[in-house]
Amino acid sequence: MPRPDSGPQTLLLPPDAEADVRPSAEGRAARRALAARPGVLLVGVVLASVNMRAALASVSPLAGEIGGAFGLSSAAVSLVTSVPVLFLGAGALVAPWLGRRFGTERVLFAALLLLAAGISVRVLPSVAALYGGGVLVGTAIALLNVLMPGLIKRDFPDRAASMTSLYTGAMIAGATLAAAASVPLERAFGGSWQASLASWSLLAAIAALAWLPQVLIARGRTGHEVRLPAAPGPVRSVWRSALAWQVTLFMGLQSLWSYVLIAWMPTILTDHGTDASTAGLVFAFNNLIQVASAFVVPLLAGRMRGQRPLVVVVTSLVAAGFAGLMADPAGGAWLWSAVLGIGQGGALALALTLIVLRTGTAATAARLSGMAQAVGYLLAAAGPLAAGTVHQATGGWTVPLALMLGVCAVAAGVGLLAARDRTV
Repeated sequence: MPRPDSGPQTLLLPPDAEADVRPSAEGRAARRALAARPGVLLVGVVLASVNMRAALASVSPLAGEIGGAFGLSSAAVSLVTSVPVLFLGAGALVAPWLGRRFGTERVLFAALLLLAAGISVRVLPSVAALYGGGVLVGTAIALLNVLMPGLIKRDFPDRAASMTSLYTGAMIAGATLAAAASVPLERAFGGSWQASLASWSLLAAIAALAWLPQVLIARGRTGHEVRLPAAPGPVRSVWRSALAWQVTLFMGLQSLWSYVLIAWMPTILTDHGTDASTAGLVFAFNNLIQVASAFVVPLLAGRMRGQRPLVVVVTSLVAAGFAGLMADPAGGAWLWSAVLGIGQGGALALALTLIVLRTGTAATAARLSGMAQAVGYLLAAAGPLAAGTVHQATGGWTVPLALMLGVCAVAAGVGLLAARDRTV
């Protein structure tokens, strides 16, 4: 990996969580067998990626109906989104070990089955099932989040950039589809929000079916049985690095504002007079437009010695979008959705890119990736709950949105520190 003094850097794929291991002979044979069927792997990657946000984005347009069905307060409704995000962080801690122990293909297959099960449990007629299903959903998505970049890096080494764009685009497309279709599906099923949410379990099951051939090809061989020797000299813990914490906090804060929007954006719009179907479409548009900035920002960041200008741009756009929602949420909904989307997509891509650019070795990048995802998602889980609680206490959305402006300011501060031209 280029050192910070080597001039403009080319963007590398997010680090493999198993960067300190190498394939055994059996593992190499499994890799060759899988590589001989790139179409099977490509379909599996796309379908798995589509599921990485759909189960979360499908809930937000139906939050009012879910709360009404169980008599939940705004704070309790926010937990429907916060619980899965909390387990995105918890699941990130165990995903690398599971990948090494059982093999990436098998864990991804199991994660998709778990996701389908979690979505189904979530619609059972019980508040406990509603939240318990969210635990399963969050854990499953965490496994997909952590293991997918490493699999792409491993199996598409010569097409890493294009495959990363493909899987990121598919992930956002899944969220867009779920946000746009949730309310129409509810109406098509005779007003049943349960049937609307449950339908997304079919998408997860189809993705699991697409992974089954890869599981059979690589059965019994993880491809990672031989651990590489430790690097000479002491290994500095990323948990003791100020720079690592700056990267982690930027990751967490941009996730926090994104999950606040995932949980509450349609509700903010409907509370100001927008009908539910239009609010769902505006939310879907917000997800769709993130694709453009998520593709462009990493390319720009990888060619810059420091990424401070990008930090300023993305945090300013998000702040402008939140300010717009405060000033005119219904009249300017499409504009604020676009401004927020550009900022959100760029911030997410920048956060992932900083994990790579702020580390000097693949092993350090892997450790920082685990830290940033675990702590970042745990921090983000507090966002929807806090916004819902403040909304309930104040009776409006002005104060919660003002707090998001504060989050943007803090993210800009830690982001400017994280974007300096140095490494952990």
